[in-house]
Amino acid sequence: MSKAKELYYEKLGISREVLAFGEQIVESLRDRFAAIDDTAECNQLKVIQAMQENRVSEACLYGTTGYGYNDIGRDTLEGVYATTFHTESALVRPQIACGTHALAITLAGLLRPGDELLSPVGKPYDTLEEVIGIRPSEGSLAEYGITYRQVELLSDGTFDYEAIQKAIGPKTRMVTIQRSKGYLTRPTFSVAQIGELIAFVKSIKPDVICMVDNCYGEFVETIEPTDVGADIMAGSLIKNPGGGLAPVGGYVVGKEELVNRVAYRLTSPGLGKEVGATLGVNTAFYQGFFLAPTVVAGALKGAIFAANIYEKLGFKVIPNGSESRHDIIQAVEFGKPEAVIAFCKGIQAAAPVDSFVTPEPWDMPGYDSQVIMAAGAFVQGSSIELSADGPIKPPYAVYFQGGLTWEHAKLGILKSLQSLIDERIVTL
Repeated sequence: MSKAKELYYEKLGISREVLAFGEQIVESLRDRFAAIDDTAECNQLKVIQAMQENRVSEACLYGTTGYGYNDIGRDTLEGVYATTFHTESALVRPQIACGTHALAITLAGLLRPGDELLSPVGKPYDTLEEVIGIRPSEGSLAEYGITYRQVELLSDGTFDYEAIQKAIGPKTRMVTIQRSKGYLTRPTFSVAQIGELIAFVKSIKPDVICMVDNCYGEFVETIEPTDVGADIMAGSLIKNPGGGLAPVGGYVVGKEELVNRVAYRLTSPGLGKEVGATLGVNTAFYQGFFLAPTVVAGALKGAIFAANIYEKLGFKVIPNGSESRHDIIQAVEFGKPEAVIAFCKGIQAAAPVDSFVTPEPWDMPGYDSQVIMAAGAFVQGSSIELSADGPIKPPYAVYFQGGLTWEHAKLGILKSLQSLIDERIVTL
């Protein structure tokens, strides 16, 4: 390591002991990092091919106002998403506020009173509990007469196929599969695993709609759930596919008939995809999607680095330091709230924005416990940027993700370790 680099780490509050420990871990990960770069190159080529096939032009970068009729940039971008994810259609809009919103309009657009929604992968992410009506909330699916059932995973984190078969009934209209772990410590599912589950469900009830929540999973592998049978898939642009540049937005991709129904829910019956001004965000949407494969690669390296750092220190990490990766999230179980808070303080201190702010647990809307969030981001709440968060409840796990570059992700993890050492929670 050069003296100049050592000096800057020192200026940023990293001790020589922590830096040396981190460098040992990095050296052991060279082969894995090379494999990540290979995946990123494949996905980069896939995105470029999709942009060329859809004839992206300079005119596509301009925005519209008002109704947004005939927005060539919006319509072409949706073609790029559909081509990239190998689907018939796509809905990519700044009017979609977040990932939860993308999922909510997909569920509400496709389910009708009397239908049943089945989750064969256990409890969904916290914010979806109120969307579905697991926790009572105004406007939930439950209020519209849509029922819900879930099948827990087996103790080893795999699918309980026998219970799933029993749970699928005459009213089962949709199966929702959350790829990432959320605030759970279960494994994240690979695209291959998701494909096996979809094939099993379809063998029992061919007409059931299989939906995948793909948040945090885009471009981690060279294929996506829509390549293995997912009828429809949704995600957030301030996560992986926005590449850190999209200031807002979400996407839905899948079969044309289904995407159109979701569009009618987003805007209005009779209007659907025909309206929705882009208000000058097209350039950020295009450029962010173009950069996304490389940005995701940096975030993946950071997640693997974090896993190996904290596993070596004796903490339970999910996934572990050697497992294959299927999203950008790294969970670390600390067993006590003080450690979660100290970790998040370190991540915040590594941020380019609001590095001087001290994160604290708070009663965040949509959650059933206090949550601490650390993110000095250019885009508020952007979890493709360096960030960490977690609910203040057992097993007191923290969830780390993001980093627009590998170098920033690395600094964040070193700062989290330094914070834990300074608080005398961890010793090297």
